[in-house]
Amino acid sequence: MAGGPVIVAGFGFRAAATVDSLADALARTGAAGSVAALATLEDKARGEAFRTFAAALSLPVHPVDAKTLARQETLTRSDASRIARGTGSVAEASALAAAGQGAKLMAKRVISGDGLATCALAERDGP
Repeated sequence: MAGGPVIVAGFGFRAAATVDSLADALARTGAAGSVAALATLEDKARGEAFRTFAAALSLPVHPVDAKTLARQETLTRSDASRIARGTGSVAEASALAAAGQGAKLMAKRVISGDGLATCALAERDGP
């Protein structure tokens, strides 16, 4: 993958989300096998389901702080997310922040079938 694009999967999820919720959200992006890292808010990154999910995929986790999250421009404009977390989409903002400068969203976030998790992909040129 040297020199190719780097894809980061960002997640937003409710406390009741399970490993299956997270896996389903990632699967719905259609790019699960291309992801190089996972990202979410610092407090969410400590959750048991998210830690278990990341370990099962053997992918690094990039926790994102609230200030960095709020600076990201998202495609989704969820009022509930804006009120609770200061961003239109935790998944989109986490992916962008972790992917780094010059990153772009590949598409709007997707929602798991159970409605408990969202996932968005951001891409930047590698390495």
